[in-house]
Amino acid sequence: MRWAVALTALNPPQSWEARLKKRAAALCGVAAVAAGMITAVPAGATADSATASHTTQTTKPQRLTWKKCGNENYPTLQCSSVKVPLDHSRPGGRQITLALSRVPHTAKTSQGPLLVNPGGPGGSGLTLAGFVAKSLPEKVAAQYDVIGFDPRGVGDSEPALNCRPGHFDAVRPDTVPSTAAIERANLNRARAFAKACADKYGDVLPFMDTTSAVKDIDAIRGALGASKINYFGYSYGTYLGAVYGKLFPHRVRRMVLDSVVDPTGVWYEDNIQQDYAFDARHKAFMAWIAKHDATYKLGTDPALIEAKWYAMRTALAKNPAGKKVGASELEDTFIPGGYYNGYWPYLAEAFAAYVNDKDPEPLVKAYETFGAVDSEGDNGYSIYTSVQCRDASWPRDWNRWRTDNWQVYAKAPFMAWNNAWYNAPCAFWPTRPLATTDVSNDSLPPVLLFQATDDAATPYEGGVVVHKELRGSSLVVEQGGGNHGITLGGNDCLDGYLATYLSTGKVPRGTGEADAVCRPLPDPDPATAKSSPPSRGGSLHGLRGFRG
Repeated sequence: MRWAVALTALNPPQSWEARLKKRAAALCGVAAVAAGMITAVPAGATADSATASHTTQTTKPQRLTWKKCGNENYPTLQCSSVKVPLDHSRPGGRQITLALSRVPHTAKTSQGPLLVNPGGPGGSGLTLAGFVAKSLPEKVAAQYDVIGFDPRGVGDSEPALNCRPGHFDAVRPDTVPSTAAIERANLNRARAFAKACADKYGDVLPFMDTTSAVKDIDAIRGALGASKINYFGYSYGTYLGAVYGKLFPHRVRRMVLDSVVDPTGVWYEDNIQQDYAFDARHKAFMAWIAKHDATYKLGTDPALIEAKWYAMRTALAKNPAGKKVGASELEDTFIPGGYYNGYWPYLAEAFAAYVNDKDPEPLVKAYETFGAVDSEGDNGYSIYTSVQCRDASWPRDWNRWRTDNWQVYAKAPFMAWNNAWYNAPCAFWPTRPLATTDVSNDSLPPVLLFQATDDAATPYEGGVVVHKELRGSSLVVEQGGGNHGITLGGNDCLDGYLATYLSTGKVPRGTGEADAVCRPLPDPDPATAKSSPPSRGGSLHGLRGFRG
């Protein structure tokens, strides 16, 4: 699925509408192919051997020229770019460009660069630098050059991939392949996307992978003139950080990983585990609606409310709302609610209007706000598939996909087939897969991990696994929290541990599975959601990253 921060890491202002606008803005700015030529770190490789094999491929550091590119929200933001080899094993070969951003430190003494990544793969990190610098306590932010970057192929980096514009244009075939014709239509779409990527970017796809992106990060470090970096990654960005730590452990000063990907399941198994977690989160949303029956008038039994939701889906499959929102688009609209409960009031209003008032317009507006994919989303999806399909082995026999996803659907129907088709191009991808990376590491300084127990996009087990894999790491758990990307979102307990770590390097130490436990923020109050849904405003495709 999609492995991105889902905009939930962005600091909430007073109103839900302002919160959504700010979250969107923060991530805005935001086929035959030759056999692969990149070697990932094989399972069992040590950090030292990984480092030795990759540090010899670095390029000569470049001098960066920073220019003002601030906006109303982040007036001190600066921008630059750096060139890196398309193929890091051939540093003198073709070069590509990475877009960078920076909020410079203001303290007399700097703790060096803090590179930030929102996830994806495919999320833009340019404006995220401004958000992180603004959201951290002023004394903490002042000590760092906060560095954002668009990974290779993303956003303002060049080339920026867009394999098949309009791939998600409405109305798509129903995701649930209840007939052979529906399954065939979805398979044709998946094949067409993979072929479009191969036809347009056949020379680039062999180098779209996490390992190459990690080497890019080290090239950014060199261009910054830093011997070590600090790193702060959300969602897929946690995997990116863990792989960087494996290949370049001596280059890591401090590292924060929020909403942690399970590295043992990349990527096919991780996506299946997401399906179960998102279904549970959708049921939590139904229970929230039941608690607020006075507002939404959909009933007080969560199971019956869920039945109404699926009845709405069935009706939309036959008669799409506004000729835009069919069954698949309805799923696209409500999946973001699994990332962030701040969307629940708007989604519930649209749900209630359709069911109770026979009014489809709020549902169409909700789709345009939360579900529709714009040109930035097309770019994000192109990177998502390019990286995930290259990173690891995916089943090439569609019978395996069919069997596995019908089994998931029987227990967790909410997102099972939507997610399957989102990833289905990997069954037909034109490059051979790389070996997955064993991220286990005993050479890093203490790494600080944050994980919510009910996170759907990166289920809780991922945080536990990485805590065990990174010796000396510390796990801070948001007990009962269901949002994705939990720091810098208004939880003072979580943010206190983050600020202390970035200031001093100190991590909490506990005796159980978690080193520290924080309570979650309360669920939203529907009474605060009376304004119209905001415009998309920015990279809402960030929601759909693993799935980042």
